[in-house]
Amino acid sequence: MSRLHSLVYLLPELLRTLCTPQITVRYPFGPLSLPSYYRGRVVVDEDLCRGCGQCVRDCPALALELERESRDSFKMTYYLDRCIYCGQCEYACRFDAIKLVNEFEGAAAERSKLEQVVVDRRGDA
Repeated sequence: MSRLHSLVYLLPELLRTLCTPQITVRYPFGPLSLPSYYRGRVVVDEDLCRGCGQCVRDCPALALELERESRDSFKMTYYLDRCIYCGQCEYACRFDAIKLVNEFEGAAAERSKLEQVVVDRRGDA
């Protein structure tokens, strides 16, 4: 009896699913259109960044790391796999050096590729 009950439920659901139009997107085989309010990956304008570290202090996911050698010599690293795209770093930056752009690609085969040096102002670099 339970098999008959399952078929009675499943058959209309199957027919309804087959008759509805496709709702998936063609990505990655076609372009992906994201809404204008989408907050994607972090981009840092190296010329505007002063290395104050306010963005690093305010990041709740620890996605930004600042290594300071001196006042004017520092390196900032962005970890894509840690970022939660909250935009707190953009709000915290007093110099408008950080923006969250409308980009979607965030996958990589190796974890090391998800680590980006966004500002490098070290003397030996």
